[in-house]
Amino acid sequence: MPPLQLSGLEPLVITRETNFINIGERTNVTGSARFAKLIAEDKYDEALSVALDQVRNGAQILDVNMDEGMLDGEKAMVTFLNLIGSEPEICRIPIMIDSSKWEIIEAGLKCIQGKGVVNSISLKEGEEKFIAQAKKVRFYGAAVIVMAFDENGQADTYERRIEICKRTYDLLVDQVKFPPQDIIFDPNIFPVATGIDAHNNYAVDFFNATTWIKKNLPGASVSGGVSNVSFSFRGNNPVREAMHSAFLYHAIKAGMDMGIVNAGMIDVYDEIPKDLLERVEDVLLNRRPDATERLVNIAEGLVGVEKKKEENLEWRKDSVEKRIEHALVKGITDFVIEDTEEARLKYDKPIEVIEQPLMAGMNVVGDLFGSGKMFLPQVVKSARVMKKAVAYLVPFIEEEKIASGVASKPNARILMATVKGDVHDIGKNIVGVVLACNNYEIIDLGVMVPAQRIIEEAIKHEVDIIGLSGLITPSLDEMVHVAKELEKEGLKIPVMIGGATTSRIHTAVKIDQNYSGAVVHVLDASKSVPVAGDLANTRTLRGFTEKTKAEYALLRENHANRQSEKNYIPLDLARENQVKIDWEIYDPPKPNVLGNKVFNKYPLDEIRKYIDWTPFFQTWMLKGKYPDILSDKVIGVEAAKLYEDAQKMLDEVITNKLLTANGVIGIYPANAIEDDVEVGNPKNPEQMITSFHFLRQQGKKGQDIPNISLGDFIAPKATRNQDYIGGFAVTTGVGIEKLVEKFEKDHDDYNIIMIKSLADRLAEAFAELMHEKVRKELWGYASGETLSAGELIKERYSGIRPAPGYPACPDHTEKRILFDLLEVEENTGINLTESFAMYPASSVSGFYFSHPESRYFGLGKIGKDQVVEYAERKGMKIDEIEKWLAPNLSYDI
Repeated sequence: MPPLQLSGLEPLVITRETNFINIGERTNVTGSARFAKLIAEDKYDEALSVALDQVRNGAQILDVNMDEGMLDGEKAMVTFLNLIGSEPEICRIPIMIDSSKWEIIEAGLKCIQGKGVVNSISLKEGEEKFIAQAKKVRFYGAAVIVMAFDENGQADTYERRIEICKRTYDLLVDQVKFPPQDIIFDPNIFPVATGIDAHNNYAVDFFNATTWIKKNLPGASVSGGVSNVSFSFRGNNPVREAMHSAFLYHAIKAGMDMGIVNAGMIDVYDEIPKDLLERVEDVLLNRRPDATERLVNIAEGLVGVEKKKEENLEWRKDSVEKRIEHALVKGITDFVIEDTEEARLKYDKPIEVIEQPLMAGMNVVGDLFGSGKMFLPQVVKSARVMKKAVAYLVPFIEEEKIASGVASKPNARILMATVKGDVHDIGKNIVGVVLACNNYEIIDLGVMVPAQRIIEEAIKHEVDIIGLSGLITPSLDEMVHVAKELEKEGLKIPVMIGGATTSRIHTAVKIDQNYSGAVVHVLDASKSVPVAGDLANTRTLRGFTEKTKAEYALLRENHANRQSEKNYIPLDLARENQVKIDWEIYDPPKPNVLGNKVFNKYPLDEIRKYIDWTPFFQTWMLKGKYPDILSDKVIGVEAAKLYEDAQKMLDEVITNKLLTANGVIGIYPANAIEDDVEVGNPKNPEQMITSFHFLRQQGKKGQDIPNISLGDFIAPKATRNQDYIGGFAVTTGVGIEKLVEKFEKDHDDYNIIMIKSLADRLAEAFAELMHEKVRKELWGYASGETLSAGELIKERYSGIRPAPGYPACPDHTEKRILFDLLEVEENTGINLTESFAMYPASSVSGFYFSHPESRYFGLGKIGKDQVVEYAERKGMKIDEIEKWLAPNLSYDI
């Protein structure tokens, strides 16, 4: 039976191997006071930030609920879902439409893209209504959550739970012909430890019902609202967190697939104090009659209790093996050389130090990371210890090899490369570190690597796996090219695909079809180890390849079906539905400065104030919003250490001027002709010197929702209303090569990743600073603006700065026009690769729009009619334009 498959812009395939799926709960007016207030006050733009926080904090499905007595729930649901649909970072995950009112559910189903989930339907109003609603859900192509609820009320015993779930399953499968894998049961999580004896077995009944469902109702999944279980202890977070963690531990073992969970209210199961865990599990598992009383007795004393941290050197008294393990797990380099030397003298051969204590320690690290008990910054520090130890041993090993010719064999040899035209490699470096920690030999070819070199090096080194990485959209096409070249050579080396723009669906539709060997998309570093394990093992490779090929074939089939069902409108109709701006009453603000202005060697200490730290932690796979992440119950300690290290490195960079910040901005007369923007000479606006070319949304929209193009925000030439457009390019990456080289010599991956991630953050901060300077001074259309750093991050300012290659204008080739206009290479030292990536990688470029109605949006898919016209407008061949816009095409090429 196929697995449950959901999708937003990206697929979410839920299999036996998938970890627990976290459903974001804060976009629910009944569960979040802040969200409810924003919706009630019509502050939908701010409410979007709640959804974005959920996604960035790790929600894999977004639960949206608008059930509130004083609210027009149907209107609120439609408005909010339509706004979500224009935010790619949010709508990439599936949407769960949550309501007790069918009309709200159906209104929501008409809005969402991809395959969502309805929460919920039940038998509470009888079979006839249940079947009718189920048929509608199936018609809209959604999955469904079925509550254990019938005409007699909610199921509150094991027997009632399985009776109702069995009855509804049979109705759905036999009468409605509902796909079994699209059925999700919620067998009701009720509070325990309420003081009422009848409630004592609620959790046990849920666990048992879950096990029964998974065994007896093929294909069905199980979900639930986890926070309900601890309702009796609201206000006592230590007890609630322990209860949630322990409940999830047992529920997941019983077969629970997903749930509505507040990630900030979960403790690490292994770190729950033993006495508290015992009493919590006594309650959850109903192990003794006085369980509630015993938990209540210690609950009061736990409010406000913090874990004490003790650091000492007691571990230095352990054996050398234990000291090495401790140093690896804790990332301590202080004693690594003396401990490695002691181990070398103890073992017969230097290679045995790597094979035994060092690898044993790294296996512990790998296990802890794989089980979620260590986080990426810690793992990278572990790798630093390992590399220093190995570097110390290498001369001794070389001597030994000369004598014996024997060398240690790694798990497998993996070649990694950022593909031709792309210069971004932080993600690739992180994956390499994690794999190296699991005894894989990594051959890193760096960035901008052409297909032929990848193939030559793979053959030369007899690699077991090839890892391809890329950040910018053209890298997707280059990965397809590499796959085709591997096929031409008759190779069967497994390929792992990763990077920000890559996806499982693109890998299935575009890459997998062109290569008969294994091709697997790897979402992040944590997923790379098990995938590499299956690909490198001759016993599992064939089965894993066949399984993945079958999954990707199904993805291609479903993708083709979805493509044929999409509603797109012709370009001329989309233009008729453009953003309605009354240009007769609008007077475009005249800039204080026209032409280009260069800002080189800009003070880094001023740029530092504009850093948005949340994406910095995301680079290190720590999910959470700054500054709250620093006090997070699970990752706060590690996040605080990472932040402290970042501040120290920033201090050193600024004090010693180790990086240089260069930038240029330009503001020019401009007017729109349909979706193009003509740029005039600052001294003679009537003289056109170049044009920017923008694209327009073609997806069918709801009432009063426009099909947007960036050209809509510039006054049309026909109005004879002189308008303006700006552009910018900034970098903070000048000088980074020397720093990276220094850290590489010291085998210090941690600081390599640190300096690259900080340079990226500084570049974004420089772009934010320059935009503020433009708004307040150089253009001056918002001279009275007084926004805090937090408000800048939330983009509360007037105007926008979209970038070529991003959702509103995905064509990277427009960067060349922008660079020529601003003379970027000459003014800043930023260069474009043949794929229009910027080098140094820590660079940002884009446009400035001043109109108060200008806003960010996602282009989405476009039709052939627009592609043909766009190619003509740009003077390029259609097939060349199709290559650059491949992810945005509504048709196959």
